[in-house]
Amino acid sequence: MWPLQTLDVAEVRRAGIAPVPFRQFVLKVHSRCNLACTYCYVYRGADESWRDRPARVPEDVVARTAERIAEHARTHNLSAVHVNLHGGEPLLAGPAPLVGYTETVRREVRARVPECQVHASVQTNATLLTETAVATLADAGIRIGVSLDGGTAALNHRRVGHNGRPSWPAATRGLRHLARRPEAYAGVLCTIDLASDPVEVYESLAALEPPSMDLLLPHANWSAPPPGKPAGRAPARGGPTPYADWLIRAFDRWFEETAGAPPVRLFAEIAGLLLGLPSGAEAVGTSPVAAVVIDTDGAIEQVDSLKTAYEGAPATGLDVFRHAFDDALDHPGVVARQLGRDALAPTCGTCPVVAVCGAGNYAHRYLAGQGFRNPSVYCADLEKLIRHVASRLHAVTSNEYGPQA
Repeated sequence: MWPLQTLDVAEVRRAGIAPVPFRQFVLKVHSRCNLACTYCYVYRGADESWRDRPARVPEDVVARTAERIAEHARTHNLSAVHVNLHGGEPLLAGPAPLVGYTETVRREVRARVPECQVHASVQTNATLLTETAVATLADAGIRIGVSLDGGTAALNHRRVGHNGRPSWPAATRGLRHLARRPEAYAGVLCTIDLASDPVEVYESLAALEPPSMDLLLPHANWSAPPPGKPAGRAPARGGPTPYADWLIRAFDRWFEETAGAPPVRLFAEIAGLLLGLPSGAEAVGTSPVAAVVIDTDGAIEQVDSLKTAYEGAPATGLDVFRHAFDDALDHPGVVARQLGRDALAPTCGTCPVVAVCGAGNYAHRYLAGQGFRNPSVYCADLEKLIRHVASRLHAVTSNEYGPQA
């Protein structure tokens, strides 16, 4: 176990733990949003650094970021990288700058590492998706992911504009435009609302025919617990499991779908881990995190979910003008998120589901005064959900491969 509060990166490297290169680059295109969602972790979180950053990414940041991505791909001989155009709401910049940023990255990577593929996507609230915007992005090979709380107006009551008006009518129009270009449809992200019926949420999202979806635990921690969790509780296993109960109902509905069910990333990741596959998402598992954020001022940051912990939590002190991405690989915060089990709390190390749970999302482990070496604030929920998924898989495999009468 490494003491994360005083992590000695040189010692980690001497122990033979090599850095894992970044393969996902979250490019902030616009640092503001046209919505004021009541649960937003960026604009309602502890970190407010967005206030001091340019609203739109300047051209010099675009150019230098593209060069740094190409440099990183060449240094590590990467066969593919993924750029995720993000915000705020990235489409506040319009579709053309998103295409321009992507093409600049592709041009630089192609010049230095011709065999490296650059995959691109944008994450949007769909309210600014016009027919022209969808066509522009689709023609540029940029896939479009949508953030929603469900597939009805009532389920999206928390997603409102700054004037308090609902965003659903505009999002619905955007989704209709996207439906005409299915090859550009990346999927749907949905943050869990305990007040919503999980089966209704799943069915209404599935009706939108996304190629994939994910159900996200609200970004929260021990010092700022999520709805339905007691405040000020010391980290420990056990306790109420409202999020597991919600997710289990959604899982059972999804698992029992006879045909045409879209993949749900959280469920697929847990199932894969139970079957011995490596994790591909930060929500579960212990695979090293390989994502980095580049903000509109060129700052190299850790993932946005850390904004819920404390002011400056995602900061590295690095930027694309003065630093390579390899410098970020040696930042203690990044190193800690690539250590796997060695970064977990002692109680996690003895947990029977640790290989699947992995203590959950790194940001969800934070406790003021203790840092991140704690179980997830969703510890009990994750354990209950994982055990339920395991039991359903066991029942299916036992029936299929067990002794025949």
